[in-house]
Amino acid sequence: MANFVLVAGARLGSWAWDDVVPHLRAAGHGVHPLTLSGLAEKRGVPAGQQTHVQDIVDEVVRHELRDVVLVGHSYAGIPVGQAAERIGERLAHTVFVDSSVPVDGESFASEWPDGGAALKKSLAENNGFWPLAPASHFDGHGLTEEQVARIVDNATPHPGRTLTEPAVLTRPLGKLKATYVLCELAGDEIDDDIAELVADGHWRLVRMDTGHWPMFSRPRELARVLLDAAGE
Repeated sequence: MANFVLVAGARLGSWAWDDVVPHLRAAGHGVHPLTLSGLAEKRGVPAGQQTHVQDIVDEVVRHELRDVVLVGHSYAGIPVGQAAERIGERLAHTVFVDSSVPVDGESFASEWPDGGAALKKSLAENNGFWPLAPASHFDGHGLTEEQVARIVDNATPHPGRTLTEPAVLTRPLGKLKATYVLCELAGDEIDDDIAELVADGHWRLVRMDTGHWPMFSRPRELARVLLDAAGE
């Protein structure tokens, strides 16, 4: 039996996995959807990026989990990638769902044009938070109007320090046994560093014909991808 720890991206909480969880539990696995500090029911809790890394590590340790499959979506790939190397032998596999991946000494904002100048400006104008995205942000991602409304209605502003603090890695990401899920409606090309890991045989690449939020648009198919990763 695997233990899935599911971490959704910016502005989202554990609720984002509600349609995926039943499929994983039906297959007999433990499932632990996690809300990171400062979001959803933990709104108001101060958080930087290392707080989010510790949130994930603490979830694994608190429940004494073994055979852990860590799953990080979008922004959450950055803290998940760091937590993966910190839980040691408890880790079975890491799955990055259309996500950013950590680079030692660099932040989420570092990936943006001009070093994240526009993102940092937005944070400064919104009391240190990344504001909610409008419904139009989700156009072209294979989501129904109801699914978009669900995301918009439940999202919370994202704590800005988690986006600007640098990642801390002690070993190359290629040391992780990992799967990268590319959601093709969000772009059909992977970043060069991920492509290199895939080409070298370190990571497996799975393509999904859907948008950036597959836990809403294709929950059954995403669950199947996660189950396949756990079985490797």
